[in-house]
Amino acid sequence: MTTIRRFSCNDLLRFASVNFDHLTETFNMSFYMTYLARWPDYFHVAEGPGNKVMGYIMGKVEGQGESWHGHVTAVTVASEYRRQQLAKKLMNLLEEISDKIDKAYFVDLFVRASNTPAIKMYEKLGYVIYRRVLRYYSGEEDGLDMRKALSRDVGKKSIIPLKRPVTPDELEYD
Repeated sequence: MTTIRRFSCNDLLRFASVNFDHLTETFNMSFYMTYLARWPDYFHVAEGPGNKVMGYIMGKVEGQGESWHGHVTAVTVASEYRRQQLAKKLMNLLEEISDKIDKAYFVDLFVRASNTPAIKMYEKLGYVIYRRVLRYYSGEEDGLDMRKALSRDVGKKSIIPLKRPVTPDELEYD
């Protein structure tokens, strides 16, 4: 049985094995601690029998006005637990918090342009490619900014794709 619960400080010492996937971004400990302290509602872990970490999601809420949105910083599931819809459950939880609690207009995320399985999964979850970000990953690989409109964005303006790619320095961070 899988339990999804808020991430805790103790989990920081137990989740390294989930990050072994070469497509998963790994950050330094202070980065995870900042997210845990600032956006605890957006940081959850999926745990299996024996308290085994199966996967996690971390994100935040940011922006202003109609750019107010939930952001998925990382979502990953250990290879042995994939194809059980854990990522979908974690994504749905972050979307629900963004929509119902923080009243965001949309949820966004960045994914490597070469990560076809993840792109297909996000599309199945209702995300669209909003824009391409040139050399987003380590200044080498392009990233795709994918978005899903939430209930507050009645006209779905937040997901109208941009016509041209952007560079990382054109991204707005709040």
